[in-house]
Amino acid sequence: MRGHKPLRAIAARAFRVRAMLAALWLSALGPIALAQNEAIPPPKDTIFARKIVMATIDMNMDEVETMLAPGGKLNDADAREHLDAISVLLMAFPHLFPPGTNQWKPGADRDPALDTFASPELWTTFPDFYKRGGSASNIAFEASRAKRVNDFKSLVAELRGACNSCHASYLKTE
Repeated sequence: MRGHKPLRAIAARAFRVRAMLAALWLSALGPIALAQNEAIPPPKDTIFARKIVMATIDMNMDEVETMLAPGGKLNDADAREHLDAISVLLMAFPHLFPPGTNQWKPGADRDPALDTFASPELWTTFPDFYKRGGSASNIAFEASRAKRVNDFKSLVAELRGACNSCHASYLKTE
């Protein structure tokens, strides 16, 4: 029986050490969880960020379409660079629509910079919106890699169509 006492003491001590480590671990999680909540930007900041992304997509698209317009001069390297940027931005774009930014209110006085013009349907059919962003991103990427001018022009027109279709479905103009 004497041999069992040290084993019980060791087991009891191991239990206390584990309990203390568990308590320390749990106490460390509290501030991390609070910091994560503080790290979530306010909805208006996220809405502003997506407006910046959309404006950048639009600016790059305008550059490419200007090169393709009658009298425009197609600079292959510049056009590819613009389309690569569009592709990356469109891939990230749907991630700028967390549920907290679903703030459309009919007839509200909206700040064009900070208030959303995204239709509430975007969130109820988010998988469609997400798929459209990925598809448009792929079109922009394919256009940036097109070998023939006619393929390039066709893909840029397809990209414009994808953008316009998404805006028709998910952008409020009220």
